Amino acid sequence: MEHIPINDLHRHNASFEERMIGAATKVLSSGWYVLGEQVRSFEKEFAEYCGVSYCIGTGNGTDALELGLRALGVGAGQTVVTVANAGMYSTSAIRSIGAEPLFADINPVDMEIDLSSLELLINQRPAAVILTHLYGRLAAVQQVSDICARAGVPLLEDCAQAHGATRGEFKAGSVGTIACFSFYPTKNLGALGDGGAVVTSDPDMAATLRTLHQYGWSSKYRATREGGRNSRLDEIQASFLRIKLPSLDGLNELRREIARRYVREIAHPLLKLPQSPSSDDVAHLFVVRCASRDSLQAHLGKAGISSDIHYPVPDHRQACFGDRYSRVDLPETERACTEILTLPCFPEMTDEEVGRVIDACNSWSS
Repeated sequence: MEHIPINDLHRHNASFEERMIGAATKVLSSGWYVLGEQVRSFEKEFAEYCGVSYCIGTGNGTDALELGLRALGVGAGQTVVTVANAGMYSTSAIRSIGAEPLFADINPVDMEIDLSSLELLINQRPAAVILTHLYGRLAAVQQVSDICARAGVPLLEDCAQAHGATRGEFKAGSVGTIACFSFYPTKNLGALGDGGAVVTSDPDMAATLRTLHQYGWSSKYRATREGGRNSRLDEIQASFLRIKLPSLDGLNELRREIARRYVREIAHPLLKLPQSPSSDDVAHLFVVRCASRDSLQAHLGKAGISSDIHYPVPDHRQACFGDRYSRVDLPETERACTEILTLPCFPEMTDEEVGRVIDACNSWSS
C-alpha cells in the first residue's frame, strides 16, 4: 500500500519540468538574474490576473507583509489587527517593524476573522487591519473593507493561501489597499523556492514598495526612504511562475473537485467538515475539525495517509512571547487549534487516493 502524502511537489512539477528547464536555461544564458525581463513580465501578468494595477515582487511572503505594512505607514509603537490562527506569519511581520498585534478572534464556521471582534478592535484606532484568507477561502472581505473604510483604517489582504479565489467581480487581492502573496512551493501558485509579491492599484503605494524592496533606493545607490531592505523576486523564480500562472485556474478547480468529494462522502459523525467550495475557495488546504484529533491522526497514519495541523499553536500562545499576551482571550481560536486536522488535497491526487482518505475517515473508531 503506497503512502499518500499531504502534498506531492514532484508530481505537481513534473508536467512543467521541460518548460522550466527551458526557462532556466534562457535566464542563465541572458546573464541577467535579478530584476530583469522575467520579473517585469511576471509582475505585469500577475497584476492583470489579480485585477489590480501593480505588482512588486519580493523575496518571500512574510517580507511582502512587512513591506506592505511599511508602505501603509505602519511603524513602531502602533497596532495592527490580525488573527492568531494563521501560523505566525502576520504576527512576525507586525513585530518585525516594532508594531503590536491586536488579535481578533475567529468565527467557528470558517475559522476566519470574527466581524464582531473586529468591530471592537477597530475602535482602538489601529494603524491597519490584516485580513487573512485562510486555507484558500475568501474571508468576508467586503464587510471587513466597509468596517475599515468607516474607521479610516487601511486594509491589507493576506492572500498567501488564496491565489485565484474569486467572489463576484473581484479576486483575492483586489479589495484591500494592499495585498500580499507568497509563492512558497506548496502554494497554489508556487515557485521552486521562496518568493512573494505585493499588489495594489494605488500608484503611490506601488512607488513606495519599489523603493522599500530594494534598500529604500529612489535610484541606484541613493536611499531616500528609511525601512528599505533587500527583498527581491529573482529571475529564475519569476520565469517558473510565468509558466505556471496560466494553469492556476484549472489546478484550483481540481483541488475544489477533491474537496467537494470529501464533503459529499466523508460521513463520520465526529468529523466537522468545511463548506463545499465554490469559486471563492481555491481549496489550498482541506481542514476538518475533530475533538479527538490525535486519535484520528493516528488512525490515518496507520492507513498510510499523511495529515498535518495548520496550525497547532495560536500566535498569542507561542513560547517566544512568554506571558506578553497572557491576558488575551480568544476562545474560538484556541478551541480550533486543538481540533483542526489537514487531509491530503492536491491537484495530482488520484481518484483511488481520494477514496482511500474517505474510507479511512469513515472507518475511524474513536
